[in-house]
Formats: sequence, structure tokens, C-alpha cells
Amino acid sequence: MQNLAPIALFVYNRPEHTRRTLSYLQKNQLAENSRLFIFSDGPKTEADKPKVEQIRQLAKTITGFKSVKLIERTENIGLANSIISGVTQLVNDYGKVIVFEDDLLSSPYTLQYFNEALDRYSTDEKVMHIGAYMYNLKAPNLPQTFFYRAATSWGWATWARAWQHFEPNVDTLMQQFDKSKINAFSIEGTMNFWKQMQQFKAGKNNSWAIRWYASIFLKNGLTLNPAQSLIQNIGHDGTGVHSNNEDIYQVNISRQPVTDFPDALQENLQAYQAIKQFLKTRKGNLWQRGVRFIMQMRDKYLKN
Repeated sequence: MQNLAPIALFVYNRPEHTRRTLSYLQKNQLAENSRLFIFSDGPKTEADKPKVEQIRQLAKTITGFKSVKLIERTENIGLANSIISGVTQLVNDYGKVIVFEDDLLSSPYTLQYFNEALDRYSTDEKVMHIGAYMYNLKAPNLPQTFFYRAATSWGWATWARAWQHFEPNVDTLMQQFDKSKINAFSIEGTMNFWKQMQQFKAGKNNSWAIRWYASIFLKNGLTLNPAQSLIQNIGHDGTGVHSNNEDIYQVNISRQPVTDFPDALQENLQAYQAIKQFLKTRKGNLWQRGVRFIMQMRDKYLKN
């Protein structure tokens, strides 16, 4: 692999998360041959300025990559706008991109997986997204990688040819859904993807990821995913702007390189069923849900 994809890392005000994310990225096998672009959003408040500056100073000391470029935003444009503009910039310049946020720990083989998949499916229009995170699935006989409909946002990659279909206008997206499509989009009601669309329209979230998944879904696109996660999200500790304190999505990072990729460009039914089962049962029974809710309310109260 001579032509490696650039890595976009989006950071804000969590220095320790950013440091750990970079530390794991540096240990990736292809890190020293990869270009790293760090997009640092501007501070939203005066209180955020010291941590934003701390991260920028950290970024200026980073080594272990072919090159490191820090893009410092003077204004706060928010995570969604930062990702959309950064991804657009890099796919326009390089034709493809690998995307990280500041709270993602990677396997030593994550960059290798991304680049091999980007090369393998570079001309397959149906394949639109490569995800590196996967839930802790209870299905031991899954293939090493598989195609699925939904796009995970915790470590991902795509091509310019796919990103051109990203539709930021939620009204344009929503008007293309009927009842059947909403059911399929929501993995038969086991995940609140459609609710996320409604909340975006109502101004209750600012998710780029739900609009990206909807764009892929409406194109009948596929996403490539590993059966065992190559990413661990450490942001669900209450520190993130867009995350709660919870452990539902905790996984063990795979320590093995990915060597097997699907040939048939179709959703893997076994994987779909395993994911649907995980989503259906992920919050546990009524007692477990109640305990989790109380813990989240406690953490929210203490945080404020």
C-alpha cells in the first residue's frame, strides 16, 4: 500500500482523551507512513480556552507520522461542521480519508484495516463507508469482516466518490422515507435512528453521523465492519459534549490484523441478526435500566 489515506483527527477540549487517542494511533503499524491532520475547533467559551490551547500545544509536539498538520479554528463551529468541512477538504485533496475523534483508542492494526479496505473497494460504488468499531456481539461464527447497512461513527473511512452523496439537509433526507424504510433504517425498531433524525430536525441534536447514515441508506449503500472491534470509545465517561456516562458499548479491542474481506457486495444476514439482537437487549432488563438511569442522573447532577 503506497498511497495511504490521510488521517483526520477532530479535537476540542479534552487533553487527556486526545493524548491517549494519539498515543494509540502512533502505535499503529502504518502510522509512520501516514499523514495526520488535526482539526482543532475554536473555544466556545472563555472557560474552554485553556484546554483548547493545551491540546494545540500537544499537537505541535506529535511525532511518529509521515507529517502532522494542525488546523486551528479561530471560531467554534461545532463538531458536526468541523467534521463535514474537514472530511470534505481531505477527500477533495486525497480522494479518501480516515476519520478519528478525540476519544477513540485503536488497535495496532486499525490503520492497516482501513487502508486495505479503501484499496479493495475503491471502485465499488455500493460500498460507501468503512467502520472500525463494532458492538460486543454474541455470535462466535461471524466472518472477520462483513457488510451491514448502518454506518458507525467511532473511527471510519470513506472515499470522495461516496462522500459526494452526503446530504446535509435533513428535510431532503426525511421526505424520501416511508414507513417501510423507517423500519429498515431503525433496524426493525431496535435502534433510535429515526428519532435521531426527528431530533435533528427539531434542533435537539446536531449530528452529522445520522445524516451520513441516512445518505448511505437512501443510496442502498453498504458499510464494511469488523466482527471484533478495532476501536474502543473512551468518551462515555461524562466528559464529552455529546455523550453520557455509560458502559453499554464497552468492547475489547482486537489485537489481530484483519486478513479476510467479503467478496459478495451484500449485507451479511447473520451479522444483521446479531447486531439486531444486541441492540434489542443492550440496555438490560427493567431493573438494570433503572439503575443506569439513576447513575446518569447522579453524574449529570455532580457535573453541573
